[in-house]
Amino acid sequence: MTAITDMVAFEKDGDVAVLKINNPPVNALSHGVRKGLLEGMKMAEADEDVKAVVIHCEGRTFIAGADISEFGKPMQEPGLKETQDAIEDSSMPVVAAIHGTALGGGLEVAMTCHYRLGVPKAQYGQPEVKLGLLPGAGGTQRLPRITGVQKALEMCVIGNPIGSPEALETGLIDELVEDGDLLEAAKAFARRAVSENWPLKKVRDRDEKLADAKANPSIFDDFRRKVARKTRGFMAPEYNIRCIEAAVELPFDEGLQREQELFVEVMTSLQSQAQRYYFFSERQANKVPDITKETPLREIRKVGVLGAGTMGGGIAMNFANAGIPVVIVERDQEAIDRGLGVVRKNYERTAKRGRISMEDVDKRMELLQPALDKGAFADVDMVIEAVFEDMELKKSIFAELDGICREGAILATNTSALDVNEIAAMTKRPEDVIGLHFFSPANIMRLLEMVRATKTGQDVVATCLKLSKAIGKIPVVVGVCPGFVGNRMLFQRGIEANQLILEGASPYQVDQVIYDFGFPMGPFAMSDLAGLDIGWKEETSSSSTVREILCESGRRGQKNGRGYYVYDPETRASAPDQEVLDIIADFAKSKGIEQREVSDEEIRDRCLLPMVNEGCKILEEGKAMRASDIDVVWVNGYGWPVYRGGPMFWAESEGLGNIAEKIKGFGDSIGGDHWALSPLLEKLVADGQGFADLEPQTIR
Repeated sequence: MTAITDMVAFEKDGDVAVLKINNPPVNALSHGVRKGLLEGMKMAEADEDVKAVVIHCEGRTFIAGADISEFGKPMQEPGLKETQDAIEDSSMPVVAAIHGTALGGGLEVAMTCHYRLGVPKAQYGQPEVKLGLLPGAGGTQRLPRITGVQKALEMCVIGNPIGSPEALETGLIDELVEDGDLLEAAKAFARRAVSENWPLKKVRDRDEKLADAKANPSIFDDFRRKVARKTRGFMAPEYNIRCIEAAVELPFDEGLQREQELFVEVMTSLQSQAQRYYFFSERQANKVPDITKETPLREIRKVGVLGAGTMGGGIAMNFANAGIPVVIVERDQEAIDRGLGVVRKNYERTAKRGRISMEDVDKRMELLQPALDKGAFADVDMVIEAVFEDMELKKSIFAELDGICREGAILATNTSALDVNEIAAMTKRPEDVIGLHFFSPANIMRLLEMVRATKTGQDVVATCLKLSKAIGKIPVVVGVCPGFVGNRMLFQRGIEANQLILEGASPYQVDQVIYDFGFPMGPFAMSDLAGLDIGWKEETSSSSTVREILCESGRRGQKNGRGYYVYDPETRASAPDQEVLDIIADFAKSKGIEQREVSDEEIRDRCLLPMVNEGCKILEEGKAMRASDIDVVWVNGYGWPVYRGGPMFWAESEGLGNIAEKIKGFGDSIGGDHWALSPLLEKLVADGQGFADLEPQTIR
């Protein structure tokens, strides 16, 4: 074996050369890989004994994409195209031996090989769209020539990978190979290609699978309509479609040129910058300054959930999905039966969609153990309380759990806003207490706000970080403050949204501005969805807000078809309601507020700027480790559009100086604590710094 670079080695086995890539953890297409492959191909061509080449990767995966750390830096030669050309134009068969994942540039390299083999569990994809990009090394031109246009559209525009059976069916790979025999099978395949004089199949020269799209160009607009809702606001999906259109309409080399032109546009766009920033932010959120690999972990073999309602049932499903037994406790049999019935329906719905089998449904339901007494928590390793947001109730529960749960069990509260320190103080072991704020629906939403109280143990934090990965959550560690990170910032937006409708903006205009910004819905549509009567009590209602008046007039939101909007009983489609506008106008008049026309720009600024300002205050108080964590919370928990990066990224893209100036202006004209400029923001502007200049904080 000869080392070509520190990432690629050349090995001969008789008449077959093997180019072995070893660039852990995912064999990314770093400079050393590109150079090694290019030089390796030259060595094979120069060796008279070599009749075929196999490209194989060490470790757990084939090439899983580009080296994202090289993005934005000067390209070190050779570029990927030069390497691909050497593979594709080889005078001898080149075989890609694929295990793990062949993603992005990895699949683009594989498609320049003459043949591709894969193990049964391998995955193949062009996920660049998820970083606001498109395949920039021929992926949009070669893929439709192998799989056909429809499958190429799905893979490039949606970005989800396909497995080996589908790859074999579409022609993306030529043969399936058992896992342990991949390299030997690839060598044997290569020798067969030589002995039987198989053609050197160049994907670039194939066009038979483009015929349907050439005859029926409406396939592209049909696909645009199909994905319109999912891709709303995003730039990259449309650019991927245009590239695949070019594959159909243009000769290969011209299509490559078109791909490159569009790649440069998306690569330099603010959207792609935002999506790449978010990609790294999500991974950074797992890194807690005082938690290391040496931090001890607690073993979680069995979990308890108190409450089988919407939240409790959803939380329990996460653990059952991961194969972890769950004891669910409710106050009576009717409540437990109702809760488990909802869980089963959720699982059965998933099974009908083909995502799990009915056998999986039964297995997961068997992991859920119902009980009517908290004493059933005596042997669990963690209890998650999921009852109503009532401080006195939660405190009494934790005092009780303290006497029931075994020593070393983690006691977690699912509170969305309450003081976890106050709850922990009800126990003799506050070091075992943590907040685990799941977002609704808990079995679907990926965000988990991990609320680290003052005395929460490091091992508890470390254990919950590891556990969150096992149950498919994105954890963000935050500190104790009212509303934590997400709801604390949301509250500021709510103040201004409710004030804006008194000043003359309609709820529908406010919602439209927020929707057009990229959120799935605006604040008033969201209130209707959640239920206007959440937290409202008829006996204490005093017509002191528009929401109270709406509740008093029988409006509950979507649940009864009347809220800020009215809803069609059949389709649930929403429509504005003049009666609501009249209620708002009358209330504003009673408060002496003169209504006026409000611009969309003012609505946007007044709803979003207080959030940024509050985010800065959260950082200033040490309640978030880093600004990017705040963005991860908002993208995953509240629908902030990922192509805008999150509120803190967006603020920087708008210019922190500009943001601070606007906040000061609204502070002077409107007033209120939420418009008091954050000293941290003021200092960053004065020092010419950004959020990346701040050191990550240890939350205590």
